[in-house]
Amino acid sequence: MQALLNGESTLIVTMIVAYIAFTSWLTYKLRSRTSDQFMTASRAMPAMVVGVLLMSEFVGAKSTVGTAQEAFQSGMAAGWAVLGASIGFLLFGLLMVKKLYNSGEYTISAAIAQKYGKSTMLTVSVIMIYALLLVNVGNYVSGAAAIATALHVSLPVAMCIIAVVSTFYYVFGGLKGVAWVTILHSAFKVVGVIIIFAVAMSLTGGIAPMQAKLPAYYFSWDGKIGFATIFAWTFGTVGAIFSTQFIVQAIASTPSADDARKATFYAAAFCLPLGFLLALIGVAAKFLYPDMKSLYALPVFLEKMPPLASAFVTTSLVASIFVSVCTVALAIASLVVRDFYVPYWRPTPERELKMTRVFSIVIAIVPLVFFFFIPEILKLSFFTRALRLSITMVAMMSFYLPLFASNRGATAGLIGAAVSTTVWYLLGNPFGIDNMYIAAVTPLVVMAIERLVMGQAPAAPQAAQPNAFVERTST
Repeated sequence: MQALLNGESTLIVTMIVAYIAFTSWLTYKLRSRTSDQFMTASRAMPAMVVGVLLMSEFVGAKSTVGTAQEAFQSGMAAGWAVLGASIGFLLFGLLMVKKLYNSGEYTISAAIAQKYGKSTMLTVSVIMIYALLLVNVGNYVSGAAAIATALHVSLPVAMCIIAVVSTFYYVFGGLKGVAWVTILHSAFKVVGVIIIFAVAMSLTGGIAPMQAKLPAYYFSWDGKIGFATIFAWTFGTVGAIFSTQFIVQAIASTPSADDARKATFYAAAFCLPLGFLLALIGVAAKFLYPDMKSLYALPVFLEKMPPLASAFVTTSLVASIFVSVCTVALAIASLVVRDFYVPYWRPTPERELKMTRVFSIVIAIVPLVFFFFIPEILKLSFFTRALRLSITMVAMMSFYLPLFASNRGATAGLIGAAVSTTVWYLLGNPFGIDNMYIAAVTPLVVMAIERLVMGQAPAAPQAAQPNAFVERTST
């Protein structure tokens, strides 16, 4: 790691600053000028571009470094952390994407409201906003660690840099600007991973020497992780993909339902090789530096590169951080505006765009407040993915089991899932049952009981007129 602190530091800092300046200028040039562009890019995004957006949402800075770290400890099976996203996008395209797209909505809560009603919509929205805020607290913390090292600044200053730069991206860019700039971010990220992989393979002499020296489980399908954990990872990732707000918003930006489905298949294809590459990088680090801390399984190769390559890869990691923060923050802003601001204030399109940008600035500040003044909030992040999984179960029932389309049952199921998942985790996952499964089963059980006790579910009220909303925000 010392190489990052000596002669090549100036090159790294210069490249990162130049990259931030260029992408900020590009964002401003591609900025959203209407609410429709801000929220859905006027439904004109090519499927390939949206596929990159979807991939970037689930293969960010944390999963890039984290997968290599886990592979250092547990073997190639760590790649399932990314391969699960590939499976999830494939299933999402086959089972859900057309139904969500044809709802005419760009928030998961509003789509669910068409089946269950307003109170369920608000419950879903609050749960999702809370979960995504916690996700961004984690993005700020992990991203700040990388930026603090690269730019030689303190952690608080690094977090402020993330807040300022990423806020500029999505406040001005909206989905339209973020989508196109993310293509550049993702290109840097993928090329960076390929460079690290190439350096790792050159140092190890290929895969055969690693297989000869390392324990056999390093190259087995389940490693030291085991089937139960791999299944829980995959199950949770699939569930999160089905309900994560930015995923729904991104597929709504395509011109048609068929294009939305193509985008999910592209995302699945993009994630597949990254899982293998990141896992092999971690295993190579174990082969070369067996006594090193696993956290450095990926960064350790930076000091083995020529200065220019090292600067490029470091910049690619920084780019990955900005992608993660931008997409999550944009998703939160969309939920706040669509589900709370527009229904109650009924603004003009111009006023809506202005207030969306105001809300976006506040959303950028909130993770800083959480981290600096309520650091314990990080301890609550364990159930963010589980909560999103519970939303997925409710959404799937609304589309495939309309018999259960009860506003009361869905709301009770979501609240019950939040409570039961939290309690189950605090009890230490009794009987070896992961809290992810509790999040999945609770809404089903609660909604089934409500249906049996209360009888036939009444028709859910129409919570919104999605097409009218789209037309109103178009200019």
